Amino acid sequence: MNLTINEVESALISNDITQKMYINGEWTLSEGNQTRKIINPANSKVIGTVTEGTEVDAKKAITAARKAFYEDGWMNSRARDRAELLLQISNKLEERKEEFAYLDTLNNGKTLRESIADVEDAVNQLRYYAGLATKPHGQTYDVPDDIQAMVVREAIGVVGIIVPWNYPLVMANQKIAAALAAGCTVVVKPAQQTPLSLIRLFEIIDEVGFPSGVVNLVLGAGSKVGAELVANPDVDKISFTGGTDTGIRLMKSAADTVKNISLELGGKSPNIVFADAEFDVAVDYALYAIFANQGQVCSAGSRLLLEESLYDRFVPELVKRAKMIKVGPGWMDGIEMGPLVSEDHMNTVLDYIEIGKNEGATLLCGGNRIVEGEFGKGFFVEPTIFGNTKPDMRIVQEEIFGPVLVIQTFKTEEEAIELANGTDFGLAGAVFSQDGAKAQRVIRGLRAGITWINTYHPTFNEAPWGGYKQSGIGRDLGTYGFEEYLETKQINVNLKVEPSGFFEGK
Repeated sequence: MNLTINEVESALISNDITQKMYINGEWTLSEGNQTRKIINPANSKVIGTVTEGTEVDAKKAITAARKAFYEDGWMNSRARDRAELLLQISNKLEERKEEFAYLDTLNNGKTLRESIADVEDAVNQLRYYAGLATKPHGQTYDVPDDIQAMVVREAIGVVGIIVPWNYPLVMANQKIAAALAAGCTVVVKPAQQTPLSLIRLFEIIDEVGFPSGVVNLVLGAGSKVGAELVANPDVDKISFTGGTDTGIRLMKSAADTVKNISLELGGKSPNIVFADAEFDVAVDYALYAIFANQGQVCSAGSRLLLEESLYDRFVPELVKRAKMIKVGPGWMDGIEMGPLVSEDHMNTVLDYIEIGKNEGATLLCGGNRIVEGEFGKGFFVEPTIFGNTKPDMRIVQEEIFGPVLVIQTFKTEEEAIELANGTDFGLAGAVFSQDGAKAQRVIRGLRAGITWINTYHPTFNEAPWGGYKQSGIGRDLGTYGFEEYLETKQINVNLKVEPSGFFEGK
């Protein structure tokens, strides 16, 4: 399908029909007939209208998912059949790669090259989990007393999937693919701001032909739809990606039903650069670590830790390069950074910039909303860098989730590790050094789940994704992410069927 981005946008704008959600194999409007306008963050244009679900819609989807799992037999579905369905989705998604990329760029604001990479990633996730579905799962044990002991892995049941707006397609897709491969049924809630590519993915899911109720999509607010998914006792597991404060609330609610839960939460990740690092490489990745996807990345390298002797050489080059970043609508040629996702989020980021100034940090570049010409209609913020920061500053401790970098300095390895671990988060971190042993020592000292040496951001579907401390519990991706959707059952078979003789009387 060779569509242009203008054709995709025109189709969205000219279509007066409210886009529906998907429950029990049918496209449906919400019970309350409420709708939400979807905004292009680059120009504030309305690019679509979607139905806005409530707790009632969430309950319907949960009921359908539970019936599909327990009564209609999805829990006993063959792994080969599940794998084939995932492969069909992957092929159809690949055929429509440009269309999906355009949707995410129009809806989220990210650059087109980033959106294309997201769709390609989603295709590979589906194929990876299709392959994993059919692989052996379980163990057998040699034990005494004529017993055959074994462990089997079984689907956990109904899964509620709640995903954020920064990676609308790929973060939902990785959870959906793993859960379906494991044999679960799912109810998915996208972020209110960015549902368009996920709605389109469910068109493919509908076309492929899953049994009714296996895969459900409910649009709406987290305070209604998300809260119902977490509180409802008929949901067996919650998989959530989002902010730490929200994750804490979800965890408290899930405790009421002792619900299995995995959380991928916020970060304030350190990017540690030693004086012996390859200079140009370290500068390049320092920019990429924080300004990719407008800094709206949970694993962003939002804290740059520089060895003190490198500061005077490194920072001027970093600032010069940051000022050269091409900001604009993500679909335009040559654009390197797009708008923030919404006006509310833009204002939050701008508030943090003011907080940094008031705390006494030195604003080295950026710090403003871009309002010249057509930019004034969008939610653009300049690439921003703060120096002269202190560990207890809010801009150092709290996740800003925008294009804002704070610089700290250190003198020794030990100090670098102490600063790196000096927040409540532990999602990611990197070390740049040409001394391999030193880089390994420092990486081993980081309390973080995703780490890099002499690079930043590359991740792979085969490897687990998740963090330490308040960055979450559990993992997405890889075999670890697959196991999040499986229960472990012990089975013991008596091979010598005769009375035990434990009690003497008959």
